[in-house]
Amino acid sequence: MNLSLRNRVAFSFIVANLAVLILSFTVFHFLNSLNKDIESITVRSNRVSLLTDEIRISAVSILKYQRRILTTKPDQKTVEKVVNLCESFTSQLHTLDSLYQDPEVKKVVAQMLSYVDSLKLILSKAAIYSNRDTLGMSSVGDLADKILDAFSDFQDIQYFQSVERDKKIKKIINETKRHMMIVLIIGFLGTIILALVVPGKIALPFKKIKDAIRELQDCNFDVSIYYSQDDEIGEIAREMNKMIHSIKVFDELRTDRIGVENRKFDALANLVKRPVLVANAESKLIYMNNQLYSLLQVQSEDVIGKDMTESVIPQSIIEAYELAIKRRSKIENAEVMIPKKKSGGNEDIEGELQAQAQKEEAEAIQAAEGNGNVEGDAAVPAVEEDFIFKGFANVIPIRGKDSSLDYYLMVMSKDTFS
Repeated sequence: MNLSLRNRVAFSFIVANLAVLILSFTVFHFLNSLNKDIESITVRSNRVSLLTDEIRISAVSILKYQRRILTTKPDQKTVEKVVNLCESFTSQLHTLDSLYQDPEVKKVVAQMLSYVDSLKLILSKAAIYSNRDTLGMSSVGDLADKILDAFSDFQDIQYFQSVERDKKIKKIINETKRHMMIVLIIGFLGTIILALVVPGKIALPFKKIKDAIRELQDCNFDVSIYYSQDDEIGEIAREMNKMIHSIKVFDELRTDRIGVENRKFDALANLVKRPVLVANAESKLIYMNNQLYSLLQVQSEDVIGKDMTESVIPQSIIEAYELAIKRRSKIENAEVMIPKKKSGGNEDIEGELQAQAQKEEAEAIQAAEGNGNVEGDAAVPAVEEDFIFKGFANVIPIRGKDSSLDYYLMVMSKDTFS
């Protein structure tokens, strides 16, 4: 799927918003389910509590009137009142029975119903035979006591069920908490994964571009940015590839041009019958022509690219270069002497002894001339100097934009430069 960078970012935001919405709706669903369960349990509990209070009132009222019947002669009005209370009590028990599925509760409610029915039967007979003997009225008290005992058993059962109801509510709350925690953890992990994957997908092409720029900084022009998406980054990658190709072509042309110019300079420097030397502002040798190679008897790898102090370059040349670098100006007719290379062996020792003897002889002759011991214009024998080159040199600076880019050209001659 080829998406532009803008659409990709927009798609990421949409996915993030959808994740937040799904997470919110899931949490809302659990909270709503918890609320419904607690509300259902609470409504039923409140209804049972209210109905229990009504049954308790009815039972107390029945007990009250049955005491009155037993202590005084029952009249028609009192008996009818108790019968009506029994009818209401029966209706309440039926309603209570419909609210419970527990067999134990149903058993207790059935006992209370049977007792109430028996009480109603006795009271009905008492209403019919009110002018006769009150035979059987003594059993009213027993039935009322049994109703109270059954109601007491029902309250005990209801107490235990209230405890179970509280445990059930706590269990529902704990399960809801656990589900919400799981959803939150999944949402958190999903957010982390999304935060790691999406920015990485967006930042990957920029990393490729950054790596390519670093390669260009290291003068590696064989690099290329591979990006197949047809978006803004792909357009930048294509343009950068074109730029890299242009820079590579330019560098090749520049290298060829530098090579041509170096060959031209080498040809011109070798046409000059004088030793030529080029060094940079760091005193590193850049070029020597063939005449200087012949004088020094060295190879290019022994001197080119090395510091003058670490090569076989004579001290006089080094001093002339250091003065030119220090002044950044032309040095004219600096005295340059290139001594002969010394090598071990008996011949060299004999040559040194002979040169020393000649030097002592020349000094004796000069002393004699000073004392007048030599007549006429007798020729003084020449002393052979121990140098392969002794002359002068001009150091010409070739200045760059910065002093570190300067080059210094030295041309040597046995005669002074005019």
